[in-house]
Amino acid sequence: MEEHEVYSVIGEEGFEKLISAFYKQVPHNDVLGPMYPPEDLPGAEKRLRDFLIFRFGGPQRYIEERGHPRLRMRHAPFPVSDLARQHWLRMMQVALTEVDIPDQAKQLLWGYFESTAAAMINRA
Repeated sequence: MEEHEVYSVIGEEGFEKLISAFYKQVPHNDVLGPMYPPEDLPGAEKRLRDFLIFRFGGPQRYIEERGHPRLRMRHAPFPVSDLARQHWLRMMQVALTEVDIPDQAKQLLWGYFESTAAAMINRA
């Protein structure tokens, strides 16, 4: 399986379950929770879900609604430190263990999450 095939394997439902499992942890996390205004949690969840669906071979809703991802620019206002990266990855790891998707898809997603989370660091 290649990255662009993940969507065809896990579908909309797989991404919905993964991102829902991630975002249910956000309000309870002392590092990441304060970065997410409670009233925007549903919007943040939708944006991440749509981005990952696009990134891994699904419909291009994210691009149609928001244009180029420009991930570093979009994350610039938030204090993304190595500690924040660690918390984000830990929560995503929990989410990956909760969803029933093939191990190969989990490995591809995890590899992307690790590298991208490191690239988002913008604070010491």
